[in-house]
Amino acid sequence: MLLRGGRPYGESVQDVLLVDGRIQAVGTALDVPEDAEIIDADGCIVLPGLVDLHTHLREPGGEEAETVESGTRAAARGGFTAVHAMANTTPVADSAGVVEQVARRGDSAGWCTVRPIGAVTVGLAGERLAELDAMANSRAQVRVFSDDGKCVHDPVLMRRALEYVKSFDGVIAQHAQDPRLTEGAQMHEGVVSAELGLTGWPAVAEESIIARDVLLAQHVGSRLHVCHLSTAGSVDIIRWAKQRGIEVTAEVTPHHLLLTDENVRQFDAVFKVNPPLRTAEDVEAVREGLADGTIDIVATDHAPHPRDAKDREWDQAAMGMTGLETALSLVQLTMVDTGRLTWRDVARVLSEKPAEIGRDQEQGRPLAPGSPAHVLVWDPRPAQLADPAEHASLSRNSPFAGLELPGTNRLTVLGGRPTVREGQVIRR
Repeated sequence: MLLRGGRPYGESVQDVLLVDGRIQAVGTALDVPEDAEIIDADGCIVLPGLVDLHTHLREPGGEEAETVESGTRAAARGGFTAVHAMANTTPVADSAGVVEQVARRGDSAGWCTVRPIGAVTVGLAGERLAELDAMANSRAQVRVFSDDGKCVHDPVLMRRALEYVKSFDGVIAQHAQDPRLTEGAQMHEGVVSAELGLTGWPAVAEESIIARDVLLAQHVGSRLHVCHLSTAGSVDIIRWAKQRGIEVTAEVTPHHLLLTDENVRQFDAVFKVNPPLRTAEDVEAVREGLADGTIDIVATDHAPHPRDAKDREWDQAAMGMTGLETALSLVQLTMVDTGRLTWRDVARVLSEKPAEIGRDQEQGRPLAPGSPAHVLVWDPRPAQLADPAEHASLSRNSPFAGLELPGTNRLTVLGGRPTVREGQVIRR
């Protein structure tokens, strides 16, 4: 397959030749096999396939919201060639058997690579460590562990987890939420919550856990990853930690780069998310943190829910929103089109660095000869109205319905095999 006339990393026009599941050549006037399929990539950006470090596939146990099949189809449509599946399933992915099951189903679906994330604690209960070593040495080769959806709030348990994963170069991905400071919380604590009469979630509930954990990571010399960072204070703490050489990484979601707590005034539960939408000042801070490298990656926190879990009163509705199929458009809108990131930066925060954090050797590789042919061809020019009814995800809880978003996925290639053409998943 020859990708002709595209711009790798948004830079000069070069062709990309894919042969036998690898990138064979990048350049001009390439020697092309006679039977090669020619893809017109004129005006398009060619990137390494995207990697999501934070996806909820819901299977096993939550198949009414999403399955591995539907979730990976959604990922492919969004340009992702790999996703890391969170552990808050039923049963919880806290053993080798469950993570291997998730990996097998990803292999069977075939739309993108699925890397299971293992739970830190048994049943996400926060009481005793899960089988970290067994999951790390299983067929799934788990390297990322998280109780996402819940915080590992016990500092002794968190310290033990950080110490344990050092032996196999793992990382603990923390959902930073002090449970006592957020009891009954419905949205960000601030002016809007006071006016609406909703119980607020203070920024310090996130920031205090991050501050504690970066110090624990420094103390034991282990790797810490902070999930869905959302406040200006959290950015400051991560910046402080990195200046001191602490091995910490952090992610921001696409929705925290755009939406604010003002959206909650609509009382539409599609805007109810964990952590909550913050203030405009927080949005500006996380954009700046992503631009200057304080925040390492963008991760979707794709959180599908059945319709009836969202179609109810605000205080009873589930938290979370979908994101796999809109992530790159939102990053383009908020970071590229505003001049804060280049397309090479996009490859770093949405492909290369997530793969590095997850210790995935096959994903996030540069567009260079010899790299696996995991490739995305993205057309940044067209803008279209987002329509969740057309998404591959089983769930429709996207907050971007009707919003004009830039960009179209022209082609997703997984290991040399096209999975998406012109935004549509290819039927096998």
